[in-house]
Amino acid sequence: MYLNSGGGASLSRAGLAAAATRWSRWADSGSPDVIGLAVRDPVRFAGAYLGLLAAGATVAPLDPQAPPEVQAGDIAELGVTTLITDAAAGLAGPEIGSGGGTRRHRPGGGAVLLRSSGSTGPRKIISLSERQLLHVAAAVAGAHRLGPADVGYSPLPLFHVNAEVVGVLATLLSGGRLVLVERFSRAGLWTDLEAHRVTWLNAVPAILAILAQDGEPGAARPPGAGRLRFARSASAPLPPAVLARFERAYGVPVVETYGMTEAASQICANPLDGPRKPGSVGRPVAVSLQVRDEHGRPVPAGALGQVHLRGPGVIRGPLPGGWLATGDLGHLDEDGYLFLTGRESEVINRGGEKLFPRDIEDVLAGDARVAAVAVVAEPDAVLGQVPVAYVCAQQPGLAAGDLAGDLRRRCERLLPRPRRPRTIFVVDALPHGGTGKVSRRLVREQAPALAADATAAA
Repeated sequence: MYLNSGGGASLSRAGLAAAATRWSRWADSGSPDVIGLAVRDPVRFAGAYLGLLAAGATVAPLDPQAPPEVQAGDIAELGVTTLITDAAAGLAGPEIGSGGGTRRHRPGGGAVLLRSSGSTGPRKIISLSERQLLHVAAAVAGAHRLGPADVGYSPLPLFHVNAEVVGVLATLLSGGRLVLVERFSRAGLWTDLEAHRVTWLNAVPAILAILAQDGEPGAARPPGAGRLRFARSASAPLPPAVLARFERAYGVPVVETYGMTEAASQICANPLDGPRKPGSVGRPVAVSLQVRDEHGRPVPAGALGQVHLRGPGVIRGPLPGGWLATGDLGHLDEDGYLFLTGRESEVINRGGEKLFPRDIEDVLAGDARVAAVAVVAEPDAVLGQVPVAYVCAQQPGLAAGDLAGDLRRRCERLLPRPRRPRTIFVVDALPHGGTGKVSRRLVREQAPALAADATAAA
């Protein structure tokens, strides 16, 4: 059953199948058209998304709340010829307004056009087939041991691959239920989880950081926490300090994972029944993964290199054998767990010494008052580049000067001198990419304005 706890709407599996059949009959799958899906209601989105895929259509999920000029640009770039929306105008389809079309059906031929997050570079258009999506969804269900008794809770945007594959498709294949909400809200979250008897939470680090800040170690657990088997973290690096605070506060294990749009979401996951290693995104799941040096040669355990992928869920890369170079840097340990250090394009070259933003960000995020942080390179006439940090506080109105000074002293204690940020700016907000995670690329581009508007610096 697919539920919208915000609006109270629900859709049983039989109802979902019927909705999918109606959408399948409506879609003109014999044409090369791209059908844009800008549907705000998550239950309606699920029915349309699955029905169009089943019809063999090419679907382009869009942000229904994007500014008109942004949505218009996405429509043009993705080649959308038919737009389905539940906005006030432009309605189409058998359940959302009116529409028409031929009834040609092409099972198994569906595809999704998605935009990469844009957090590290220009956003790219990624095409994923129905088979790729289902392969990864089955791997997610297997890795997390999802079954008919499970109830998931997904407050993530449905125009992103995570919510589509990890939320909707993995639940469909596992036979369980899913609570879908338009957006995360800390108010009433635990009551929602209790009311729907939720067993797993599909989250991102920002959500876990907010919940970790709210929780108090040793206090009575809120309603809904006792039934949770795990909270899943994806889409961005999870600072180990946030993971530890969340687990201490709620007694719920956090499963850190790694994924990307080019791999139809999940690539690695920490196991539920084995060691979960803080700072690691876990082991590869249903995908081939190698860490290679600058010459393209696999490196031994512990050696740093670039992550390369190949598998049924991964788009075919340009390297021999179809391998895809991800641009992510990291190393595998002796147990096959992957530890990521950042993106190749984000490495800070300080006088010839390579610094990785995540190493610095994890130290800053260790202060419970920090809600979000981004470390980027700033040009330097002598060293070439130096690290600079931009930090958001958990609570608006916090004494920014005290926080900046405390963070400066924290870095002096925990980081060698070359890794210490030259300046730590406390800002009201950090720019986010299309999928909601902090974009270092945008931080770099907006650095002068962010520094100028900072409430404190150290």
